[in-house]
Amino acid sequence: MPRTTVEKLLFALILLGYLFAGALYAIYTPPWQAPDEPAHFNYIRQVAEDGCCPRMESSDWHSGYLAQLTTAKFAPKHLDRLDTIQYEDHHPPLYYILASVVYKLSDGDLIALRLFSVILGAAVVCLSYFISRHILPSQAQIALGAMALVAFLPQHLSMMASVNNDALAEVLVALALLWLLRYLNSASVPIWQLGLIVGFALLTKITIYVLALIVPIGIWLKWRRDGNSTETLLRLVATFALIGGVMGGVWWLRNIAVYGFPDFLGLAAHDAAVADQPRSSDFIAQHGFATYASQMTSTTFKSFWGQFGWMALPLDSVLGGWIYPGFALLVLAGVTGAILARRLSFASEQGPAGQPIPRLACIILLTTLLLVVLQFLYYNIEFQQWQGRYLFPALISIAFILVYGLDQWRALILAPWKALRWLTPLAITSLFALDIYLLFRVIVPGLSPG
Repeated sequence: MPRTTVEKLLFALILLGYLFAGALYAIYTPPWQAPDEPAHFNYIRQVAEDGCCPRMESSDWHSGYLAQLTTAKFAPKHLDRLDTIQYEDHHPPLYYILASVVYKLSDGDLIALRLFSVILGAAVVCLSYFISRHILPSQAQIALGAMALVAFLPQHLSMMASVNNDALAEVLVALALLWLLRYLNSASVPIWQLGLIVGFALLTKITIYVLALIVPIGIWLKWRRDGNSTETLLRLVATFALIGGVMGGVWWLRNIAVYGFPDFLGLAAHDAAVADQPRSSDFIAQHGFATYASQMTSTTFKSFWGQFGWMALPLDSVLGGWIYPGFALLVLAGVTGAILARRLSFASEQGPAGQPIPRLACIILLTTLLLVVLQFLYYNIEFQQWQGRYLFPALISIAFILVYGLDQWRALILAPWKALRWLTPLAITSLFALDIYLLFRVIVPGLSPG
């Protein structure tokens, strides 16, 4: 579908707004006040100074020192041992190799590394638009709305403006989804390209290894739809697995050589080093499973939308306490709108706002969301990690579904005024103002050392 002038202007507005807000967060968020930022920074420093790749050691984790740092809000007088915080050394190396170039060029400047993440995040923002536009080419307002939600969701913006490997991981998730959706749409997408993207993902972050399942599911869906031979299916899956497996295998063999078999991911070495982290079993034994489930759900929801620093700055009392209820209403409206549209589309072959989500695209989005949620729950079987940011690999799926549902309500309520379809992305873009308010009225005063 051709892009209208309004669509192009809104795209530019959202992207420039993200870059501006992201730069402000990178510059003004107090140093080290993002989850695990010192450990990611030290991985980059080690690669820049000593080459790739550092080894996960038991001495890389200092719970007492970390507690001192977070309690003192990373006051300069406590930073004399900051370079010993290295508990992220088990991660795959691709992000850190790329960031080490920025480290060398900027002489290890924290803000420069944060801005590098902001640039990677801009790719995520743009790809969220292209993915949504590909799914529903006639409904640009949904693509722009999903783009705006990815850009201006407060916690996500904060993470994209900090030093970590999340931004590159999300770029690769978005590329894989876009390429897979094009592949399902019978576009000329060679299977080796999907293998290459997932291979890079295997070298970036363990939390996006779910792509190694999502892509074969997509290949199977297309094979089943097209009615090709079993030999074709096996050839396609084998080609994909060979390319991705060879790329990831280089890293896995290195880990086996360093940590021993079967620790090909380095997770056993990491878990042994951070053995005194809070454990789910201990919490359940003390408080019961019902309390555990309730608090995990509440904290995960809040930290998905905004709980800054090292989970130390929730927003319960900010702006009269309406922020979390407001986001809960957004989720409720989005989910109910999507369900309503699906029911109406079954009856009339289209929802109130037009074309329904294609079936295979819907399966891929929901599968991505399901696998990421299951991965989050699996991680919390052992460690108590109620952080909503671990769901961000599925953020594009979440944003698309919520905005799709919200736009259905817009179409139902404002049906006579088709031109008002742009209200959907404009309303979500207004989160930009909330982001700026939170930065200067909440994050900076709340996380700066006294």
